[in-house]
Amino acid sequence: MAYILLFVIIFIFSLLFIHRSTRRRRYHLPPGSYGLPFVGETLQLISAYKSDNPEPFIDQRVNRYGPIFTTHLFGKPTVFSTDPETNRFILMNEGKLFDCSYPGSISNLLGKHSLLLMKGSLHKRMHSLTMSFANSSIIKDHLLLDIDRLIRLNFDSWSDRVLLMEEAKKITFELTVKQLMSFDPGEWTETLRKEYVLVIEGFFTLPLPLLSATYRKAITARTKVAEALTLIVRQRRKDSVMGETKKDMLGSLLASGDQFSDEQIVDFMLALLVAGYETTSTIMTLAVKFLTENPLALAQLKEEHDQIRANKSCEDEPLEWTDYKSMAFTQCIVNETLRIANIIGGIFRVTMQDINIKGYTIPKGWQVFASFRAVHLNSDYFKDARTFNPWRWQKNSEVSSPANVYMPFGGGPRLCPGYELARVVLSVFLHRFVTRYSWSAEEDKLVFFPTTRTQKRYPIILKRRLESKST
Repeated sequence: MAYILLFVIIFIFSLLFIHRSTRRRRYHLPPGSYGLPFVGETLQLISAYKSDNPEPFIDQRVNRYGPIFTTHLFGKPTVFSTDPETNRFILMNEGKLFDCSYPGSISNLLGKHSLLLMKGSLHKRMHSLTMSFANSSIIKDHLLLDIDRLIRLNFDSWSDRVLLMEEAKKITFELTVKQLMSFDPGEWTETLRKEYVLVIEGFFTLPLPLLSATYRKAITARTKVAEALTLIVRQRRKDSVMGETKKDMLGSLLASGDQFSDEQIVDFMLALLVAGYETTSTIMTLAVKFLTENPLALAQLKEEHDQIRANKSCEDEPLEWTDYKSMAFTQCIVNETLRIANIIGGIFRVTMQDINIKGYTIPKGWQVFASFRAVHLNSDYFKDARTFNPWRWQKNSEVSSPANVYMPFGGGPRLCPGYELARVVLSVFLHRFVTRYSWSAEEDKLVFFPTTRTQKRYPIILKRRLESKST
């Protein structure tokens, strides 16, 4: 039996080798290695991204094969790109040469009508609607006051020691619920958030309820979230018939003229809650982490925001749009945090046909990965690229960042529609945080799989800088 088993293993390996060799002769594929049969190089990738330094996984392959290489990840042969021109080509040809691709667990939990999974004309309409709701004029006239107020409200409930990543997630969830449905924080929003946490925990599990308890809980939580949102949508439809409208995303959907079903709107809002909850909160946490590790940058940031507060009559006087526009060094902090953190490290796509690029042919049905992280941390494009240096973004600095080099929000038809809103939220958060608190951080480190986060949720000890002044 042992000899028979050995023969079968050798036979399977031989077939795989012949198949791969034939494929390489048929197509002029980028150089690279497929790794082990079936699993490819997935385990090496996961191991690297679970550490605080995943760069060697990419560096070793780029040094050996060049900026575009072949590998095998998550069950599929994959062309991995660290080349900015190729990345931009992939993004700009969404829906033409490349199709979006996500794990089954994420697709099932978000729903078929989520913005992440929409395609064609429906995606274009919904993406445009989302961007129109989160543009500068809407933020200035309708959202800024709520952003500032809800951040201050959360700070008022903090103790002397907080897990910053958890608190940041509460802030971003409450902000997103407010912007989507006009709900202020309360028992309903907190119940919804707790169910939402269970949904997100199921994103990177096997989409098999019988094998994964986490996925089963996520499916149940998803049902509860969808039911809660459906009740809100139905009530708002009744209100709109009676002429009652609200200036929020749900109001825009109901007034758009498109006959969206309840299911479509619920899936759409559920996906936007994901976007607000995970990405912005992580950026808020990492901005504080990087500033804590760079006292000179923190001192300059405090100086900028103390000057803004000095022009106010009291500590809690709301920020105005002119205050936000005056935060020049803050925008340098935001840019550098986005570049270093790489919350979205890249995107997977699937080829819709054989594609010729950079002298190579990528077969139809292959997976491609456009790595933003590899470009952002490449010293060919940013001097001392792996060092946090916000001054590189000041005017007359050495940075030149063409559109295909600096891409923290992606690009093309799937450019993050909330990119401007995320920048404003982070800026207001930093303003309130550095003017209200001084702090020290407990030891913690970054990991990047399955999502970018700190291992201990970044515990910090807080001390109030200012006491409220009477008007």
